[in-house]
Amino acid sequence: MSSLSENGKRMSAKTMQATHQLAALTDKGPIGGFKKFVSRGSMIDMAVGVVMGAAVTAVVNSVVKSFITPLIGMLFGKPDLSNLLTITYNGATISFGAILGELLNFLIVALAVYFCIILPINKLRDMTRAVAGVEEAKPAEPSPEEQSVAILQEIRDQLKEQNTLNK
Repeated sequence: MSSLSENGKRMSAKTMQATHQLAALTDKGPIGGFKKFVSRGSMIDMAVGVVMGAAVTAVVNSVVKSFITPLIGMLFGKPDLSNLLTITYNGATISFGAILGELLNFLIVALAVYFCIILPINKLRDMTRAVAGVEEAKPAEPSPEEQSVAILQEIRDQLKEQNTLNK
C-alpha cells in the first residue's frame, strides 16, 4: 500500500511513518529544542562575545608580554615579574611576582574587553533604541492605595519614634 507524500511522490506506509517520526523528532523533540535554543539572540550574542573576547585576549596578552612586562622589568631590574618576589623554603617556591604579573595581565585584558567590546556594544544598542524610538521602561507610579499605605507606615514609624523618646 502506498500513498502520496506532501510533495506528490509515492511512498510506502513505512516510509511515510518514518518520515513523520523524523519530522516530529526534529521539530518538537530534542533536536527542535536545541535548534530553538541555539537560534535565540542571546545565545548568538554570547558566541560572538566569546570569539571576540578570545581574539582581544590574544592581542592584549601579546602587548602585556612583549611591551608592558619588559617595561616593569626595567623598573625593577628583573626580566619579568615572575622573578620579582620569590620565597624559597625547603625546596618550595612561592612567587608573588608571578601572581602580580597574572593579576596585571587580567586587569589589562578586562579593561581592553570592556573598552573594545562591551562599551561599543552598549552604545550601539542605545543608538539603535533611540532610532527605533524605544523608550526606557519607567517605573510604574504607585497606585493611590500604595501611596496611602506608605504614608500610614511613615506616620506609624514617627509615632513609634516619639513613644521611645518619651519613655
